[in-house]
Amino acid sequence: MQATSTVENTDLAPEAMPNPPSPNSRSFTRAVADIKDGFRQQELWGHLGWQDIKQRYRRSVIGPFWITISQGVISLGLGVLYSTLFGLHISTFLPYIATGFIVWGFIAGCLSEGMETFIANEGLIKQIRAPLTVYVLRTVWRQTIMFGHNIIVVVLIVAIFSPSLSHHYDLNNVTCGSETIICHPGLGWYSLSAIPAFFLLAVNACWVTMLLGVISTRYRDLPQLINSLIQLLFYMTPIVWPIDQLYGHGARAELARWVVPILHLNPFYHFVQILRAPLIGQAVSIGSWVVVGGITVVGWLLALVVMRNYRARVSYWV
Repeated sequence: MQATSTVENTDLAPEAMPNPPSPNSRSFTRAVADIKDGFRQQELWGHLGWQDIKQRYRRSVIGPFWITISQGVISLGLGVLYSTLFGLHISTFLPYIATGFIVWGFIAGCLSEGMETFIANEGLIKQIRAPLTVYVLRTVWRQTIMFGHNIIVVVLIVAIFSPSLSHHYDLNNVTCGSETIICHPGLGWYSLSAIPAFFLLAVNACWVTMLLGVISTRYRDLPQLINSLIQLLFYMTPIVWPIDQLYGHGARAELARWVVPILHLNPFYHFVQILRAPLIGQAVSIGSWVVVGGITVVGWLLALVVMRNYRARVSYWV
């Protein structure tokens, strides 16, 4: 008699396998419904985002205000350094570099953490049934809280140097003179345009997080590539160096003719400028608003297409 044995692999049983996404799941209606449901669950993503901040600074005496302190130290140190190197007055340059750092920190944080948003929430995605937009908003809300702590640095610096920023000023000579090429109007009621500017940044952060989050979940090498480019983009964007330095006479004028048009092709410049400029009394060109508005529309259309086609696959990719 020959003994035979059979091994039942319950893991491969058809009834135990997750059902693949149905073709009906690919629709713009379901993608839009996911986004709407995500925004409605404000209590969920608001609580998760706040808990991320509390967990990061758990058992710390001053908690998340370490964000404010570290940002203030970096802004002060680099402000003094670069104002000396560029020959700029500290009372006008320090607000410029501090505001640029904080705005860039929000943008870079949404990019780097946005790519990991679904990967980092793998456990929740597999355990609870919630719209993917909840995890997107969790990431953007967490970055918004950090921005709120960092903006305290800008308020203090602008308040200290308000005598130099409350009138027409030049980054090079504080006051505008006959040789001034760019004269900034100074602080005024139009500084309140920073409020809709930040709202636009947050709206763009949502579609960027959604789009890159889905793509990075499928292609895990993308976060490494983007993180490498973020540092390069930081130096290519006027954050630690002012665009005013490109203008001048002689060789500088020739340099500005081809550098400035290239600079305006950098979308990050426009995103930084619409928020930084009002906070420090600089004018924002209509072109920057148009660029940001156009990117907002195109970006959300791309995010909707990606959500339509791959929303149901994210839970299989994480």
